[in-house]
Amino acid sequence: MKLYTVGFGSGDRDCITKEAERCIVESDVVTGYRTYIDILKKIYPDKNYIYSEMRQERQRVQKAIEIARSGKTVSIVCSGDSEVYGMASLAIELSAGFPEIEVKTVAGVTSALSCGAVLGSPLTNDFAVISLSDLLTPYETIEKRLRGVSLADMVTVIYNPSSAGRPDYLEKACKIILEYKPPETVCGYVKNVGREGQFSKILTLGELVHEKVDMFTTVFVGNSQTEIIAEKMVTLRGYGKK
Repeated sequence: MKLYTVGFGSGDRDCITKEAERCIVESDVVTGYRTYIDILKKIYPDKNYIYSEMRQERQRVQKAIEIARSGKTVSIVCSGDSEVYGMASLAIELSAGFPEIEVKTVAGVTSALSCGAVLGSPLTNDFAVISLSDLLTPYETIEKRLRGVSLADMVTVIYNPSSAGRPDYLEKACKIILEYKPPETVCGYVKNVGREGQFSKILTLGELVHEKVDMFTTVFVGNSQTEIIAEKMVTLRGYGKK
């Protein structure tokens, strides 16, 4: 009885780790959010898939546990990494009462890393990752965290920057950050990383506040050591300095 929570990266075959692929191939059933399943069907068309919609995470995991208890191997798939805003913690929590199930977290390449590589090297020093989605985290908490990392001059990676129900959240976040960082701060974003229509842009914080992005975009706000070098976003660490 095995239950894997698998991060499969951006969805590009080259970004799926060997361990993630092994677990997906080994599984009798693969379950996940509909969008993720649609991606994997193109890569592994012969697998047995079960999908569900957003906000049905508990039901999804409970169904996976039920299938695993029947003696089958199940993968719960997540884009990026299964720990970073993924299903790993919920799978561990809900399966705790079933010691007969072997639960394994399978790491994946989260978009902070894959998108950072597209932009250059923005994460060379300390950084923080913050999601602007307030479905599970109160907006007051999100705002507090934005202020904390901005005050600490950390590079900030923003997940879920905007959606149909939150079209102005990135603008609101940028205005908070602008209280602590100058408008010339180097920023960048990547849309649809590793997928058709990939697009990236490097710009300033003063420009970013006016940009329109979506849920498939990952945003980077640099720190005082972030520069544009050879048209790349680079955060310097101080190598070679005495």
